[in-house]
Amino acid sequence: MGVTSVRLRPEIEDPLADLSKKLDRSKSYLINLAIKEFLAKKSLEEQRWVETLEAIDSVKSGKLIEEREVNDWLESWGTENELEPPNL
Repeated sequence: MGVTSVRLRPEIEDPLADLSKKLDRSKSYLINLAIKEFLAKKSLEEQRWVETLEAIDSVKSGKLIEEREVNDWLESWGTENELEPPNL
């Protein structure tokens, strides 16, 4: 496991120390957890951006599904006659 030194501003350090005591966890544990969640969030944002660009390319190339097809499919969810998802 690597070691990294971080300077924390008092407005971060003080609440972090308080939370550490309250949760009976080390500041290192809480910092690692916060960074892990931040990285996961950024990864998800990147994935969504890539998917958005792919969707834009799909629209530009005319690969579309009609709104009515999607609505019919969604309205069929949970019924005896549930439809297959619409395909391109």
